[in-house]
Amino acid sequence: MSEDIKNTAPGTETGAESISKNFIEREIDKDLAEGVYDHVHTRFPPEPNGYLHIGHAKSIILNSGIAKEYNGQFNLRFDDTNPVKEKTEYVNSIIEDVRWLGADFRGEVLFASNYFEEMYDKAVMLIKKGKAYVSDLSAEEIRATRGDFRTPGTEDPSRERSVEENLRLFEEMKNGVYADGEKVLRAKIDMASGNINMRDPVIYRIARLTHHNTGDRWCIYPMYDFAHPIEDAVEGITHSLCTLEFEDHRPLYDWVVRECEYSEPPRQIEFAKMYLTNVVTGKRYIKKLVEDKVVDGWDDPRLVTIAALRRRGYTPESIRKFVELAGISKADSSCELDMLEYCIRDDLKLKKPRMLAVLHPLKLIIDNYPEGETELLDMPNNLEVPEMGSRKVTFGRELWIEQEDFMEVPPHKYFRLFPGNEVRLMGAYYVKCTGFDKDDEGNIIAVHGEYDRTQKTGQETRKVKGTIHWVYAGDCFDATVRLYENLVDEEKGKLSEDGTLNLNPNSLTVLENCKLESSLKDAAAFDSFQFVRNGFFNVDCRDSSEGRPVFNRIVGLKSSFKLK
Repeated sequence: MSEDIKNTAPGTETGAESISKNFIEREIDKDLAEGVYDHVHTRFPPEPNGYLHIGHAKSIILNSGIAKEYNGQFNLRFDDTNPVKEKTEYVNSIIEDVRWLGADFRGEVLFASNYFEEMYDKAVMLIKKGKAYVSDLSAEEIRATRGDFRTPGTEDPSRERSVEENLRLFEEMKNGVYADGEKVLRAKIDMASGNINMRDPVIYRIARLTHHNTGDRWCIYPMYDFAHPIEDAVEGITHSLCTLEFEDHRPLYDWVVRECEYSEPPRQIEFAKMYLTNVVTGKRYIKKLVEDKVVDGWDDPRLVTIAALRRRGYTPESIRKFVELAGISKADSSCELDMLEYCIRDDLKLKKPRMLAVLHPLKLIIDNYPEGETELLDMPNNLEVPEMGSRKVTFGRELWIEQEDFMEVPPHKYFRLFPGNEVRLMGAYYVKCTGFDKDDEGNIIAVHGEYDRTQKTGQETRKVKGTIHWVYAGDCFDATVRLYENLVDEEKGKLSEDGTLNLNPNSLTVLENCKLESSLKDAAAFDSFQFVRNGFFNVDCRDSSEGRPVFNRIVGLKSSFKLK
């Protein structure tokens, strides 16, 4: 996970180049040099309570990349300790996302719930050591007695219960004797600690819920702050890389692995989250959008869940590039959506063929082209990559062009079709506009022109200023094309005063009866192309059918983002 910035290594006489490292790599190098660890083992530990988004991609790529860099191991482990919101659907989607991003988690998928027995045993160990006790206080009472940054907490009336009584009560909790919320197990640490997380945190609660993995075997579940360090320790994780909001939880993380007497405790290191401006990443917001049918699922291409980005046509390489450009730091910062779009555009431009597609069709009739005749023209697949070769496209008397490529009364410096003007038809001939037809309501329904058979692509003897693309009307097909804008209204900002999302009513435009060249008809799900002058598009994996592809616009051709 080096940052690809090369510098002259300080203190070297040869001036040899070395690659600068981020702060996490430097800390790992130090641990290895000092013998704290003799290997590197990382993990990505999502809670299966929703679909992953672009921010999670940073953690996946960082953790798996660190393991690969140090020839270590990377685990995919689900932190499934809260059955309230967890579903097998989310588990399956996360596995697919991690694999798609190319993170090699080697071996089986792991679950925190597989360690519930050990977590219970460690809780019993803490009770026997006098480091945990059963409390009768409700969640509200515990919050009220924790104090604040200026006031120490108030000790729980049950804090001095005997070890024997705590063991009995905890076993009764496990056996379902008590109602949900009637009792909890708290760690016994320091109610006057300056870190509120250390003020006797709850480490077990009663919850009669069916778990996606363990079913109804348990009616008590460990809290995240207790379970997570145990999971890391059991798996032999060396470096637990997590985001900055867990920095204040690190003393508790260290306390758990120490008091549970793990001989090779993992080390927690925090890094900054990756925020993307004016996009929706919060699971609560996305879930509401899904439930309210504002979007058509967690993978709606207007979202930035990994599933949505994949469906829209983003590539793992583009997301990796985005994470690399965003960098790894200790300070929170925001990235522009333009940078993500730059990454996919840069990834696709030299990989994908440039195809003919007219999204807003207008008929062009070349009156002097022989009626009933056609010809095959060579069309290069990608002008920047000659190795991609060319294909044959049909040309004839009637074509489709974009509506915006003709104007009855053009503005200054309009170089496309208008009465009396001549343009180049891409890969074909020069054609001069000779007239147009209107319907009864005054709408232009066809443009007429005459072509110059002496001025064919590659054989021109004179120049014209305008070039437009086209599709032959005789063998094109009609397709549905979807155009996307930001789901959030960028001018109003993400949230309104009442905390609801400011949604862009134009976030989705569905175009029917777009005219596409015939070779696109057999495109399969996830196939992607550049539509000349219109952007990059891919075949929707959900709504397409054989011979009837639906195309999503991945990104337009122009960008305001500049790589520094």
